[in-house]
Amino acid sequence: MSRVFEDDTEAAYTATGGKIPIRWTAPEAIAYGKCSTVSDVWSYGIVMWEVMSYGERPYWEMSNQDVILSIDEGYRLPAPMGCPVTLHQLMLHCWQKESNQRPHFNNVLSFLDKLIVNPSSLLTLVNDVQSFPDSPEDMPDYPLFISIGDWLDSIKMSQYKNNFLAAGYTTLDSISTMSIE
Repeated sequence: MSRVFEDDTEAAYTATGGKIPIRWTAPEAIAYGKCSTVSDVWSYGIVMWEVMSYGERPYWEMSNQDVILSIDEGYRLPAPMGCPVTLHQLMLHCWQKESNQRPHFNNVLSFLDKLIVNPSSLLTLVNDVQSFPDSPEDMPDYPLFISIGDWLDSIKMSQYKNNFLAAGYTTLDSISTMSIE
């Protein structure tokens, strides 16, 4: 895990000597020995998977070498039985191959905070979803939007931010209940 960096969230340090926990370590940290807050986000996703699977060992009985090769080929842990879809989506975002595509911890916290405020979003369980993909390559890419602004920016409609706010749409949950009326 990375050390606490006072003002620089992009800072990294290089691990020297010793062993690293392959199953919990981000690919770039394994390859280059460089740990950062974004490599910690990867590890957080693995710990989240462990919690949701009631303590199963990540990657089960795979050897460390097989874990490294599988991750490099795009394999990601499947959703644990009974895991809410939204939480598995968060895990998958934490496990983005490109470290700059992973959410920052403040985004993860904000996302989890919104789930606590709106627990109905946790009702859809992976087992309830018809034909849930077996691998991340088959999974549709649902971006992790933290704010209305992020969402509007992604669909190139940022000029409407003020309109949404003026109409009382201040959260992504409120947008999901919009109607034509």
